[in-house]
Amino acid sequence: MRTLTGITPSGTLHIGNYFGAMRPAIEAQAGGDCYYFIADYHSMTTITDAAERRDMTRGIAVDWLACGLDPEKSVFWRQSDVPEVCELTWLLGSVTPMGLLERAHSYKDKTAKGISPNFGLFAYPVLMAADILLYDTNAVPVGQDQRQHLEMTRDIAIKFNQTYGQTFVVPEAVIRREVAVVPGFDGQKMSKSYGNTLEIFGDEKALRKKVMSIVMDSRTPAEPKPDAERNLCIQLLKLVAPADVAADTEARLRAGGLGYGDLKKALFERYWGYFAPARARRAELLADPGYVDRVLREGAERARRVARAVIARARRAAGLD
Repeated sequence: MRTLTGITPSGTLHIGNYFGAMRPAIEAQAGGDCYYFIADYHSMTTITDAAERRDMTRGIAVDWLACGLDPEKSVFWRQSDVPEVCELTWLLGSVTPMGLLERAHSYKDKTAKGISPNFGLFAYPVLMAADILLYDTNAVPVGQDQRQHLEMTRDIAIKFNQTYGQTFVVPEAVIRREVAVVPGFDGQKMSKSYGNTLEIFGDEKALRKKVMSIVMDSRTPAEPKPDAERNLCIQLLKLVAPADVAADTEARLRAGGLGYGDLKKALFERYWGYFAPARARRAELLADPGYVDRVLREGAERARRVARAVIARARRAAGLD
């Protein structure tokens, strides 16, 4: 079974990105045929600075490789290095009903937030369908909030197949029901838009200051904390510490006697240690930019071998050759 995941180049990665999406995707490599692409074409609906797009695209490649994406076990490439995706977008767009695109939640949400509507934003689901269908994808892991995206891809694939004959594999959504929701420093979901993130790669001093500035309640260290499981530091510690260490720390906080300052120090040390191997690997990658270029180039070549066969099949079905 072939699975596919798109990675949006959207800036500095934080631990919410890692535990919510990156780690599950990277762990999936052990299960077989995994395709991962950096969606730089999609970024054009929101990023208009060319240098910023290049930097973010390269940065996301380095960060994912540092965190464990293995090009020997999967296919990893930059979306724009496979031009067949643009041709397939047109073929699919020619059978996509306007009403389907008008119902897209992402389009409504972004325009409601003040993003100027344009063709790219409106036709985003068609390019996304091309991303998926171009590689004979069987399954796409998504959160519940992204389910509509997969349903639209399925609708477009079925419409093309009905119009021109059986051409595309109709993919299934793999709904990850136990997606880790990582809290930010204000208790909301960790998000760059809320400014409440803890970065995976960053300056040690600045990150330590962030952790030590987490706001706690006014109870003294000696007071028992019967609601210890709701403590923000405990919730974050459970992500980066061994289960027995996190459980022991929670029990100490609940019983009383553990100060919030010591709790924050313990959280920082566990967080810093958890990502130490990724930081070391990232330093190696930054020192060898040719390796990253080679990974993306070879990944694109592997992806194109599949893409060429699929686009040829679609062109024949539509009477274009």
